[in-house]
Amino acid sequence: MLPVQDTHGNARSGIPMPSTVKKAPPSSVRMSLSGPALRAPYVPPMGSGPSSNPRHSIYRSQNANPLLQSTSKPNYGRTPLHNSTRRGSIWTGNAAIAAPSGSQTLKDPRPIRERAYQSKMRQEIFSWLHATGYEISIQTLTNITGKDYRAMFQHLVNLIDPCYPFEPKVRFEDEFQPALRALRYPFVSQMDNKWLAAPGSMHSWPALLAVLHWLVDIGKARLQYLESEDPTLQNVERMPEEFHEPMHHQALAFEYFSEAYIAFFHGADVFTEQDKALEVRYAKKNERVLNDLEEQKEQLAQLQAELAQLQTSGAPLEKLQKAHGYLVSDRAKFHDVLQRFESRKKHLIDTIAHEKAELNMRTTNLEQLKSEHNKLLDTVKAQNLTPEEVARMNSDHETLSRNLEELKHKISETQKAVMSLEVMMTNRGAAAEEALDLYTNLLSSLGLFPPLPPPFEGVDLTLQLNLATTNVSQLLIGEDIRKVIKPTLSAVAELKRTKRAEVESERIKVDNDLDQLTLECENVYEEVREVEKKVVVLNEQADELRDAAQQESMVSNAEAARLERELAHARTAALSSGLGVKSRLQALQFDYREQQAKIARLKDETIRAIAKNSNEIALFKEEVSSRLRKLRDFVEEGG
Repeated sequence: MLPVQDTHGNARSGIPMPSTVKKAPPSSVRMSLSGPALRAPYVPPMGSGPSSNPRHSIYRSQNANPLLQSTSKPNYGRTPLHNSTRRGSIWTGNAAIAAPSGSQTLKDPRPIRERAYQSKMRQEIFSWLHATGYEISIQTLTNITGKDYRAMFQHLVNLIDPCYPFEPKVRFEDEFQPALRALRYPFVSQMDNKWLAAPGSMHSWPALLAVLHWLVDIGKARLQYLESEDPTLQNVERMPEEFHEPMHHQALAFEYFSEAYIAFFHGADVFTEQDKALEVRYAKKNERVLNDLEEQKEQLAQLQAELAQLQTSGAPLEKLQKAHGYLVSDRAKFHDVLQRFESRKKHLIDTIAHEKAELNMRTTNLEQLKSEHNKLLDTVKAQNLTPEEVARMNSDHETLSRNLEELKHKISETQKAVMSLEVMMTNRGAAAEEALDLYTNLLSSLGLFPPLPPPFEGVDLTLQLNLATTNVSQLLIGEDIRKVIKPTLSAVAELKRTKRAEVESERIKVDNDLDQLTLECENVYEEVREVEKKVVVLNEQADELRDAAQQESMVSNAEAARLERELAHARTAALSSGLGVKSRLQALQFDYREQQAKIARLKDETIRAIAKNSNEIALFKEEVSSRLRKLRDFVEEGG
């Protein structure tokens, strides 16, 4: 990292320039009113590393002009830090920057006499010089010469302050201690210029090596500070999109003032581009916050709507009690269903056992019938029957068999129909229970549980289904649907429709009132704008009156000066002219007094006009403020 070349010489340094140095030709560019920047060292934090970033100035300007001072440092000015602008040196010449006096001599606490510590300092100095582009061998630091020490010293100082004014023709002994004082080396009072003649000697080398090591530490700290994201750098390009540090605001303000100052030098009076750039930067900063604000507003509106709904709705305890009542009734219904299914299960078990017993009995009867059939066959064989009798008996047997089969088929069909009817009854009962549950939920949501509001106090709209009964008239427990429930529901619906129509008419009325208030607000705003226009016109008239008064005052002053000159001339002429000149002198004195009275009168009129306009403006502001407050109170009371 080589030092930056100073293209302007020592133009901004506090060191006196020799008379032999060629002076720069005068420039037609308008100079700053703040004067040259005098910079005092501003030491950054220690422990920094190397960087490839361009080095900006770390020194505070001493400009005394309050209009050009930095917004980040109230008591110090600062010059723009562009690449095309040369930074000033920390050398302040005759400024009040001095090393500690003899009475304040500090003792170096570092063990600079120890060989291990010297070896460590040499290694760190060697590494830093190589890292900054200064080629040197480790043997040079072991056997140092005055020329090498001067080159290393100047290189390290230029890394800290690239614009420090080293003079090749000046002896190194004359530049050594002033440079250390300018950099605020704490042990400069212990240095002796005689050591520079032989810097590698045993008594001088530890202290001189410690100076180089201190310069290396300062250079590292400065580089690390410049590479850091510290807000005090006031680097606009490295600022985050969202920031809250005051230094960041001050950096943007200084950047804006610098750009506006440059535009002012180019003849601009209105800084539109700078204003737009600053507005865009702050809009980018506030973008996420505004989005969050909009989301928070939406959430607030939702929460307010929920709160209003909760406030207008019934208490949660009542809803819980109703839900508990529903659950208790459902539990009772579920127990009824369980008991019904348990009874059906027992009935089915008994039926299966009965069918098994009947099957066994019929099997026994079949065996008996078979045995009897065999006996009858044997008996028939033993009997002497005619073929006609046998045929008749067979036909009777077949007829009886067919009748028996038909009866069995009808019995099975009847059983199937009974089973399908039971299944259908179960499904219809479940559907009826679901319909009753839906009906009960609708009653709960509409608030029609007993006791009902007047004029339906004695009506109970609830219904219960009892599927366990065998009496059809007792399946549905409750009021009669056709005669009581349906007419009551129709009356309730008609009442609700009437209330809804009333609420709708009330809403339309409120919307009309709100539109009227909005129109009145717009009319008030129009009046405010008209009054503002009148105020602007009055201000312009006051400015014109003030300008006219100033012009008349200037004319009167010129006339008074002319009259004074004529009076002086008349006095000189009166010495030779006599009484005629005295009369002219009196006339001139009279005119002079008239001009002074006219000037005083114009001043009084101007002051009265300004006071009157200021009073009218203040009264207008108070009137507008009171009108706006009344309008806000009226809108809040109406809302």
